Amino acid sequence: MIRISNIKIGIFENIDIKSACAKKIGVSYDDILSYNIFRRSLDARKKDNIHYVYVVDVNVKNEKRININRNKDLSLAPDMEYKFPKGECKIDKRPVVIGFGPAGMFSALLLAQMGLKPIVIERGQDVDKRTEAVNKFWKEGKLDKECNVQFGEGGAGTFSDGKLTTRIKDLRCRKVLQELERFGAPSEIMYEQKPHIGTDILKTVVKNLRNSIIELGGEIHFGRKVVDFLSENGSLTGVVLENGDIIECSDAVLSIGHSARDTFEKIYEKGIEMEQKPFAMGVRIEHPQSMIDFSQYGNAYKKLPTADYRLTYTTKKGRGVYTFCMCPGGTVVASSSESGMVVTNGMSEYARDKENANSALLVQIYPEDFGSDHTLAGMHMQRELEKKAFIYGGENYSAPVQTVGSFIKGYEDKEFGEVKNSYKPDVKFVNLENVLPEFIVEAMREALPEMGKRLKGFDRDDALMTAVETRSSSPVRILRDRETYESVNLKGLYPCGEGAGYAGGIVSASVDGIIVAEKIFNKYVE
Repeated sequence: MIRISNIKIGIFENIDIKSACAKKIGVSYDDILSYNIFRRSLDARKKDNIHYVYVVDVNVKNEKRININRNKDLSLAPDMEYKFPKGECKIDKRPVVIGFGPAGMFSALLLAQMGLKPIVIERGQDVDKRTEAVNKFWKEGKLDKECNVQFGEGGAGTFSDGKLTTRIKDLRCRKVLQELERFGAPSEIMYEQKPHIGTDILKTVVKNLRNSIIELGGEIHFGRKVVDFLSENGSLTGVVLENGDIIECSDAVLSIGHSARDTFEKIYEKGIEMEQKPFAMGVRIEHPQSMIDFSQYGNAYKKLPTADYRLTYTTKKGRGVYTFCMCPGGTVVASSSESGMVVTNGMSEYARDKENANSALLVQIYPEDFGSDHTLAGMHMQRELEKKAFIYGGENYSAPVQTVGSFIKGYEDKEFGEVKNSYKPDVKFVNLENVLPEFIVEAMREALPEMGKRLKGFDRDDALMTAVETRSSSPVRILRDRETYESVNLKGLYPCGEGAGYAGGIVSASVDGIIVAEKIFNKYVE
């Protein structure tokens, strides 16, 4: 097949991909036997010339006669099909997968597809029971510490926007997208530049993925938590569950997510090597989605999908401030996993049709900011901010909020402007100086007006900031061998995904899970 790049079609034009391909190659319409959209992006840099840009793979009649060298936009379509490891795998004990977020799901799926029949241990519940627990927390402020936005089937990503953007260039990314589509995700995730699923559809996707693992001989145990690791001569021999059960194993995928703090403490206690790592903290910031749409697209916004944004700024002191996990047409959600702490995150459904846009507004945190050389000092710092947010929010899981105008000027609000909070169960006006460290306040105050210059209205006075956003990434990295991906001092344990410090989103975590599954398979190939 031939890959055609840089096909531009205006947003007010009739979209006729086949004709555009024929014109680009210089053949007749009927010479295009079939085509497949590989990528579609929206170029809105010039508001008077907004257009889609396509990359299309085409099957052309008498393809050999096409000289692809005469046009820089033509090339041979590469083979992007995922290739399973080859050989016969002789493994004595079934591998265990600890945690069923993106990394754990795809590690377990690949292990199952390769015939290794994994045993999955997930501390939270299946997605239906999990949804009940989460809704109860949002409505009544009653937290289930083992089943919430952070813990349960699908991981934290299930209650998010389901964004599938990634900066990694691994061919396994396509394997992830193909499987997600197969399990119920919209087909456009295969070609949109910024694909997303939405939390409503993700719930079905993760159930279908789980059922596929079971059909292939895998086991999935919900409401079970690993509390210890057994070893002999530096190699893993089993894992201990909270109820006292022991699962003997020689290989376990440690895909626990970034919020399994009790497991981090157990890992530290066991002497499994880990280290501090940079991460980021801040708030969620909300604006009217209509404002974001107009700022990005101008008068053409009604013709276009819900707009997003990504903003970065470096302060005069060299500290990075950036938006993260932007949720168009979404809500800010309560995401606590420990009692007496307030945590926020963002969530959108597939339609992205809610009134507000929200995003994390984060400030970079470095190990020197932790105030301690303890390996878990970053985690302790997260907890400190979450406890403050809980106290200042009224000690009932209401979240502290402040408008941007009041935050910049340093006084407490008395009423909302146009932007109303979407966070539940409730919010309380607070001067965020009382919640956030001085260096975070200082960095955000400097960044907000500058970001407003890049996205008109971003620093509007009534934009609403909800504290705190602390779980953007893991505060630790569990060290692993570069070649085998095993823990550097406990062979057979495979730190994996976002929680272990090796990924930053659904796709990259899933890819890391796939790689770990391949490593386990290849370890026992004869």
